[in-house]
Amino acid sequence: MDRAKTHDIMNVKGGVPVRCWTRGVPFEDEARRQLENVARLPFIYKWVAAMPDVHWGLGATIGSVIPTVDAIIPAAVGVDIGCGMCAARTSLTAGDLPDDLERVRTAIETAVPHGFYRRGPDRGGWRNRVPAEVDAAWSELEPDFRAITAKAPQIKKTNNRGHLGTLGSGNHFIEVCLDEEDRVWVMLHSGSRGVGNKIGRDYIAMAKNEMRKNRVSLPDDNLAFFVKGTPQFDEYVKAVDWAQRFAKESRRLMRQGVIRALGEAPGVPRFSVDGDVIDCHHNYVALEEHYGEKVYITRKGAVRAGDGEFGIIPGSMGAKSFIVRGKGCPESFMSCSHGAGRAMSRKAAKKRFSVEEHARATKGIACRKDAGVLDETPAAYKPIDAVMAAQTDLVEVEHTLRQVVCVKG
Repeated sequence: MDRAKTHDIMNVKGGVPVRCWTRGVPFEDEARRQLENVARLPFIYKWVAAMPDVHWGLGATIGSVIPTVDAIIPAAVGVDIGCGMCAARTSLTAGDLPDDLERVRTAIETAVPHGFYRRGPDRGGWRNRVPAEVDAAWSELEPDFRAITAKAPQIKKTNNRGHLGTLGSGNHFIEVCLDEEDRVWVMLHSGSRGVGNKIGRDYIAMAKNEMRKNRVSLPDDNLAFFVKGTPQFDEYVKAVDWAQRFAKESRRLMRQGVIRALGEAPGVPRFSVDGDVIDCHHNYVALEEHYGEKVYITRKGAVRAGDGEFGIIPGSMGAKSFIVRGKGCPESFMSCSHGAGRAMSRKAAKKRFSVEEHARATKGIACRKDAGVLDETPAAYKPIDAVMAAQTDLVEVEHTLRQVVCVKG
């Protein structure tokens, strides 16, 4: 395959190129400008890669892969550090599920705390009822958390242990899905919750302060960075690594809770989990080798898609999702999209769509159908089929999933 023919190259004056897997999908001007700003940074390695779900984000574009030499941009990693997906196929089939899937949704909502509340008790966390398995997981994470907070004591003032194994809000979700053979899958999307948000925000502010102190001029102050060899860089790398481990452990705990809830639903027979569980970050930074050199790869809304590696690309609420196998495309730094990508802002979606339209778009799915989730309605996202068509050289589809139950944060 002539890979140069599978994507476009955007040349940037005063910077490295941007390779764009965006054919056939909307690509907003604001996102282009953000990519150009990143491409002009002096420590970018070779080029920047834009995935088909690319859209504007804070500081750096969501749906971008940013390779850097001896530097990391905290705002490119973002504040939902380690956000990602988890999926497991069960031995159940569609015929094993009860007719009343709303009862399954209620069982899952009871098993896994979800949502975020600005006033009053945090019902999105465990509060005073942390389960034993969550405490056991926290005991493994706590020593490194203490080391991090010794350097940054303000991070202690977060809902950390109380958010482990909880869903969160926004576009985070838990789903029960059916594949092309009507086998039942459990799939979920979540990150590092309140503690990851605090780590992200504090280190973004610290990076901006470093730029001011050193009089570094940037096209966007959200592109403030840490340089390898400085104490701030070392502290951030340790903190972000911990938040990524927290997020992965949190998804494991939720998956177990969802499987228990499904097994306890009336009429569901005993079942097992078939095959390996798939878990992948899509907001994170990692030290990887590309083109013979070790570089930091920041995937802001992108999934690693090394040769033969499994990943998850969810569609929007009510659209198809995909279990994929990576093709190891070197030009994308072995990456693919992390979802459909927003077609409009949350505010715009709430103004544009009605509850009735949302109910029609999610017909047949046991999910919320109220004004509180209009920003997550399917039409607020890019068409997932177009997104998948734009990255056929990055991944191959192993399974196509369709939701039958969706729990939104």
